Amino acid sequence: MVFYMKQVGITGENMGPHALRATAATSALEHHADIAKVQEWLGHASISTTRVYDRRSSKPEDSPTFRVAYD
Repeated sequence: MVFYMKQVGITGENMGPHALRATAATSALEHHADIAKVQEWLGHASISTTRVYDRRSSKPEDSPTFRVAYD
């Protein structure tokens, strides 16, 4: 994954499959995706697990999408 990140100019510490998955889920929710659909997409048994990714009511700078640096 690091190879592909470098290819597109993404840098960041501790970036791996889970961070990418969390960013995708958070972004989907921020763009008004239905939380039940995101739950199904992520394969969560409980909606409360998916709610961890729902940061729409928190500060944007706390979102995983703000932790990725682009050169």
